[in-house]
Amino acid sequence: MSRGRRAEPAAARLTSTARGCSLAPMNAVSSRPLPARPLALPNLLTYARIAAVPLVVGLLYWQSIEGGGLWLRWIALVFFIAAGITDFLDGYFARSRGQQSSLGRMLDPIADKLLVASSLLMLAATEVIHGWSLLAAVVILCREILVSGLREYLAELRVGVPVTRLAKWKTIAQMVAVGFLIAGPAGDRIVPAVTHAGIVLLWASAIVTLYTGWDYMRAGLRYVIE
Repeated sequence: MSRGRRAEPAAARLTSTARGCSLAPMNAVSSRPLPARPLALPNLLTYARIAAVPLVVGLLYWQSIEGGGLWLRWIALVFFIAAGITDFLDGYFARSRGQQSSLGRMLDPIADKLLVASSLLMLAATEVIHGWSLLAAVVILCREILVSGLREYLAELRVGVPVTRLAKWKTIAQMVAVGFLIAGPAGDRIVPAVTHAGIVLLWASAIVTLYTGWDYMRAGLRYVIE
């Protein structure tokens, strides 16, 4: 910390300018932890999103590796879209019903990462994502690992890392791109540009992902240094 600058108290809030990425150190004495509420509706929706992961992966594996029909991709897409909708609904019900919980705060970003990461890996394994487009998938996966590690480290310092609005849009962009790519060959039978559109959206979401990852990292390092 530079000389002449007053040390900030443990409960101070550090907010990065312009981009809305805030780091809020938690006061272990004055702040009250949220209840777990394992059976609250928002958490049940999050469980459903996690349960959709093996279903989507299994259907893609069946279609691409075991030689199943292209109709399996449409079923996988239905499960993926339904899982994506729960990402909106769990947050909505948590706020509208006052059912925010420590369990939901932990599981919600984990569920998103599991759904997107597992789908990307299957799409790469089945070569829907190939060539230079693999770099976009690598950027997305590396960012998620980086931010997860940053959250874990800052949690030890009692610093909260709330999800920013831009990060939420990042998740939406990723899911839209992955949705197009899941349809992939099946969608190309109807509209030839479906896979190409998915690749373009994947690169766009990778750029947003890279930006939000840098934003979190910069704010986190600023806190650690100061």
